[in-house]
Amino acid sequence: MTALVWVLVVAIVVLAVVVVAGMLLGARALRQLRVRGDAAGQDQAVVDDALAKVEDANAKVEDANAKVDDANAKAASVRAEAAAAKAEAGAARAEARRVLEAAHSEADTILEHAHRQAEADAEQVRAAARRQGEREVALLNTTAKEQAAEVERRAARIDERERQHADEVERLVERERRLATMDADLAAREAALARREAELAGIEEAKRRELERIAGLTADVARAELVENIEAQAKREAAILVRDIESEAKSTADSRARRIVVDAIQRIASEQTAESVVSVLHLPSDEMKGRIIGREGRNIRAFESVTGVNLIIDDTPEAVLLSCFDPVRREVGRLTLEKLVLDGRIHPHRIEEVFDSAKNEVELLCDRAAEEALVDVGITDLHPELAKLLGRLRYRTSYGQNVLKHLVETAHIAGIMAAELGLDVPSMKRAAFLHDIGKALTHEVEGSHALIGADLARKYGESDDVVHAIEAHHNEVQPQTIEAVLTQAADACSGGRPGARRESLEAYVKRLERIEEIAASKVGVEKVFAMQAGREIRVMVRPDDIDDIGAAVLARDVAKQIEEELTYPGQIRVTVVRESRVTELAR
Repeated sequence: MTALVWVLVVAIVVLAVVVVAGMLLGARALRQLRVRGDAAGQDQAVVDDALAKVEDANAKVEDANAKVDDANAKAASVRAEAAAAKAEAGAARAEARRVLEAAHSEADTILEHAHRQAEADAEQVRAAARRQGEREVALLNTTAKEQAAEVERRAARIDERERQHADEVERLVERERRLATMDADLAAREAALARREAELAGIEEAKRRELERIAGLTADVARAELVENIEAQAKREAAILVRDIESEAKSTADSRARRIVVDAIQRIASEQTAESVVSVLHLPSDEMKGRIIGREGRNIRAFESVTGVNLIIDDTPEAVLLSCFDPVRREVGRLTLEKLVLDGRIHPHRIEEVFDSAKNEVELLCDRAAEEALVDVGITDLHPELAKLLGRLRYRTSYGQNVLKHLVETAHIAGIMAAELGLDVPSMKRAAFLHDIGKALTHEVEGSHALIGADLARKYGESDDVVHAIEAHHNEVQPQTIEAVLTQAADACSGGRPGARRESLEAYVKRLERIEEIAASKVGVEKVFAMQAGREIRVMVRPDDIDDIGAAVLARDVAKQIEEELTYPGQIRVTVVRESRVTELAR
């Protein structure tokens, strides 16, 4: 029996015990009621309670009976399921016995088939081995026959080679006989030639003596006179050649040097803007000036104290000036004031905060400018300290010319000239690029910027040629190398070209003014305009005073006077404009 059946049986027994106990309790209560009713008249409520308890007991008995019936039904179903399970187990056992018998019979069949297949395979293997052995025997026989044939062929070749050796020996013997005959003939010819040379020597000696007798000179004296004449002629021709070479070198040296310099400048042709020591900051309105000054000037005093830049506030509308000799400090001050104006909060504490931020930003800009300049020139192994000093030159000017741009331009010009002359281009560009590095410290260290730059280059491991080119580019030290000379030339080309520096700019403006004065001094001229950077001048004339022929004569006269009085690159076009206007009123 299963566990479920046992549980149901136990439950039935318990319910039966409960029913019996209830019945006994009910009977006992009835007896007590009867005894109490006979003995004395008790209260009717006790009887009612007893009856209620009896009814409850009867209800419980009925529930117990119902549960017993359910338990019996479940037990019957369980027994039926157990019987079905037993039947299924018997069927399963019968099916298992059948399957096992079928498996035994199938295994016997497979074993028998395997035995037959193994015997067949063994027979095939024996047949294949037999055929393989027959093939190997045939192959061995064939190989043996081929080897025998090869031995026969080798023997035939050896016989043929021995025959050829014998023929070669005979040919060598015959050749030795011919060589012996030729040696004898050559000996006879050499003897005849010796006799002939002796005869010729005697004849030559007799001829020489006869010539000496006729000329009255010995052979040594005649040879000395001939050598002396040839030497004098050679010296004269050499002197003429040297003179021609020197004159040609003098005539071509200037033109070639000029061509190299002009080519270098033309290939660079970088743009340059003159700079000064004053920066202008535009303001959104004039009210901002009062906020910049602050109460009783405290903001402007704090700004100048923190930045070290003089702040000039005048009547210029919506603009203030920042003045400082140090360009880096001036840029930091300009950026600080610009940020303060944009922010709107201007007080001493805020000025200090913004100044620190602007200082860091300017340092980053200097580092980036140095990196761009190094990449432009092609230098990748410069010491970091030198690169940092180069960045400071981004805001340094020399006569209005930006020093960092001047260094890049000088390096390119020197590189082009070095390439034209067949020199070391990277070394030449390096020397030219670093020649003004000392200007980054001229306000901190006393002395010439050339010597300061040479000390810096020597300190950070630059080569001797580069150091010498830096210290000699302003002749503080006499130039001793070609790098130093080319550095001077490139520096002069970059700084002296038109428009690069303030002096050249002033000369350029003066030339334009003189061109206009020359044209305006002519009779009949009304207006004069210099155009296209002085490459063209337009002269407006009065049509009543000058006719068409006079305009042509005026243009020729102006052009001729400009050629005679002024020095300028290229050419200047003179255009005379004569315009006739006729006005009439219709009434």
